[in-house]
Amino acid sequence: MKTLRQAKIGSTVKVVKMHGQGAVRRRIMDMGITKGVEIYVRKVAPLGDPLEINVRGYELSLRKADADMIEIE
Repeated sequence: MKTLRQAKIGSTVKVVKMHGQGAVRRRIMDMGITKGVEIYVRKVAPLGDPLEINVRGYELSLRKADADMIEIE
C-alpha cells in the first residue's frame, strides 16, 4: 500500500482508497479528494509537513497525518 505521503515531488498520482473515519475522512472528501481523482504533488515543506498538492484545479496543503490516510497508485 502506497500513500500520498510517499509520493514524489512532481508526480501525478491517482487515489485508490480513503482510510480514516468520521469527521476527518469527511473533511478530506469535502476538499475534493475522492476515489479516482488525480493529484499532482507540487512540493513539500522543508521539514516535511505540510504537502502542497493540486487537486481538481486548485492548490491544497495537507498535513502528513492526513496524507497517510490517502492510498494511491
